[in-house]
Amino acid sequence: MSEKKFIHAYEGDEVKVMWDQRLCIHVGECGRADNDLFTSGRDPWCAPDEVAQGDVKRICERCPTGALTFEGDGLEPEAAAHNTVHVANHGPLYVRGDLAIDGAADDMTGTKRRVALCRCGLSKNKPFCDNSHEAGEFADRGAVGSEGPGYEAAGGELSVQALPNGPLLLNGNFDIVASSGQVAFRGTKAALCRCGHSKNKPFCDGAHKAAGFTTDG
Repeated sequence: MSEKKFIHAYEGDEVKVMWDQRLCIHVGECGRADNDLFTSGRDPWCAPDEVAQGDVKRICERCPTGALTFEGDGLEPEAAAHNTVHVANHGPLYVRGDLAIDGAADDMTGTKRRVALCRCGLSKNKPFCDNSHEAGEFADRGAVGSEGPGYEAAGGELSVQALPNGPLLLNGNFDIVASSGQVAFRGTKAALCRCGHSKNKPFCDGAHKAAGFTTDG
């Protein structure tokens, strides 16, 4: 995939904002921000010179999918101090932290810190969410049963490996946050369902085998 086709750049005098359409699921954090960085119907939609540099950084880092990134002198993207996996109500896994995501293209730089991963099994852009859970009427309220074994210290790299026709394997220090907003699980390893059929969501229970889940398409 070429940068020219999928990544759109918005140049300011001091900051450049990039929007990666492969990752965007239109959550709307950018457009609902209380300033003029992003304005629907305006050409260009994103105008970095309309706001302070710090506001560009703050708003882009609110994007939960990694679709928005930025470049500018003195501006550095930061990973969250804690690696977290937020299980959305009837939606994807929102992952934040110091991330190494299997399946991310080299130019998907935003996924190093923020990403939305499919857990309904229906996305045409696996392992990433593409909002197919909405049309597919995926139903799971995002409860997390296990508390996990814990970890010695927060932070460090979190590796997310997407097994072919199987679950997401997490390795590193991380918290799983239920849809209620409560930290429910703390640990260093987990296999998370991405077929949509597990009876123990968000964890894998092997249901992908009987369901004939495939990660092709």
